[in-house]
Amino acid sequence: MLDHLIRGATVVDGTGGPSYPADVGVRDGRIAVIAEPGTVTEEAVTSEDAHGLVLAPGFVDPHTHYDAQLFWDPYATPSMNHGVTTVAGGNCGFTLAPLHPDRPEDADYTRRMMARVEGMALKALEEGVDWTWSGFREYLDALEGRIAVNAGFMVGHCALRRHVMGADAIGGQPTPEQMDAMLALFHDAMAAGAWGLSTTQSSTHSDGDGRPVASRHALPEELLALCRAVGEHEGTQIEAIVAGCLDQFADEEIDLLVDMTAAAGRPLNWNVLTIDAAVPARVPRQLVPSERARRAGGRVVALTMPILTPMNMSLGTFCALNLIPGWGDILALPVPERIERLRDADTRAGMLRRADSKEAGVFRRLADFGRYVIGDTYSAANEGLTGRVVKDIAAERGQDPFHCLVEICAADELRTVLWPMPTDNDPASWALRRETWDHEDVLLGGSDAGAHLDRMCGAPYTTRFLGDCLRGRKLLPLERAVKMLTDDPARLFGLRERGRVEEGFHADLVLFDPERVDAGPATLVHDLPGDSPRLDSKALGIVSVRVNGVETLRDDKVTGAVPGTVLRSGRDTRTVSTR
Repeated sequence: MLDHLIRGATVVDGTGGPSYPADVGVRDGRIAVIAEPGTVTEEAVTSEDAHGLVLAPGFVDPHTHYDAQLFWDPYATPSMNHGVTTVAGGNCGFTLAPLHPDRPEDADYTRRMMARVEGMALKALEEGVDWTWSGFREYLDALEGRIAVNAGFMVGHCALRRHVMGADAIGGQPTPEQMDAMLALFHDAMAAGAWGLSTTQSSTHSDGDGRPVASRHALPEELLALCRAVGEHEGTQIEAIVAGCLDQFADEEIDLLVDMTAAAGRPLNWNVLTIDAAVPARVPRQLVPSERARRAGGRVVALTMPILTPMNMSLGTFCALNLIPGWGDILALPVPERIERLRDADTRAGMLRRADSKEAGVFRRLADFGRYVIGDTYSAANEGLTGRVVKDIAAERGQDPFHCLVEICAADELRTVLWPMPTDNDPASWALRRETWDHEDVLLGGSDAGAHLDRMCGAPYTTRFLGDCLRGRKLLPLERAVKMLTDDPARLFGLRERGRVEEGFHADLVLFDPERVDAGPATLVHDLPGDSPRLDSKALGIVSVRVNGVETLRDDKVTGAVPGTVLRSGRDTRTVSTR
């Protein structure tokens, strides 16, 4: 007997092939039968009529930070609402394990680091996670049996360094004995099922004390030793971030990425390729590592987003504006002093020069302050400004846009929410995206879901992309779009029997209405532990999500079931060799 039968769905199976009508039966967590509509005679415990609906494999998000959130939110919301059934976590060099059992202060350090570098609410990290593990196996075991999505995790380089070197991980170099200990710890983690290594060399990544995070102090020899260790385990990967990921790689960064993937003989992915027709040199430069890696026996994959991710800013809290060269020191001042400095014309002029300089890189996109939209306001002086564009307000007041924006924020004691309008929403940029997606080493993803919770909302990229393909710009046919969200990332990670609607595969399935599938606007909600805020987005047109055959979501409401699996390397992933 079947556990469930989906009758008459339009199956888009993830291979990129033409869609077709079918009945799909599920039994024991697997797809048991795919047949022409009306031909399945086996009885089913439950069934549903899916005529007019699309049945696709569950979506695979290749870049998330759900490492902490899954402890208080086993449903990985809002990702699961938007059809995601498998998430890759432990990215950018940051993980919650391993933790040194004899240094309880390491957990506090990790919480403060994650709050700073990944924008996770410190209260949520303190109240929503029990922090009782030491080794990576214990961390994975703590999640097993209590999550609604499938989840796999890389090992963060920062945690490895901190465990072995303690406070010396910041600024120090490992002794030969410490390097051996780090490798032994890493091997243990991969033997327990970790997916491989994640690391960062990015200048934007600082810990809770404002110092460069631990992995930024690693020399190439250390990174290559860890990469060689990756190659000794089945079903493993590398994920790496360098400063040039945000704009254009330096020559030495290209050399490093190529050497890392070649040393491991495993794919390396990085996040995120920003595509803008106004910067035509960026995409060719960012794909140089991919071209060189293939010649060297490796593979470098660029993640890129198929949507423009909603993002808010504030002059009162840490956000991307703090990463503009020369802005961080000013925006870190106490609020009264910060307002005084921002109201100084010479200070503003200097900030604008730095924001529009070459050294600002990709953050130059944030420098057109006339294009900002005012979000939530908190004072009588700003009543009626929500939803208005700064350049229009500035024209009424006879001020330049940045001065106007500062005065609006100052009236709210810098609590004003700011929404920058994207500068790359033009037809030429979308045409360049469509062209870039055809590259063999470009993969859709990079949501950062689970991180930067009150500043950006990348999790809904799946449904917004499908809605755009079906009813918007129509850059791709539905079959191709689904493949890019399912089978492509599943193949990159070597997921065993996931990513397709195929008999014998795990029944990770999403059923959606092609006439309605989309994502609602990003809105701020307070539903994290400690009443901390985050941006959320409602899924539209998602009828049902199944993970390992069990329904986890129906009409945008979670069912309470937790059938997800902690995906462990080797057991649940096969080796994707680059040689």
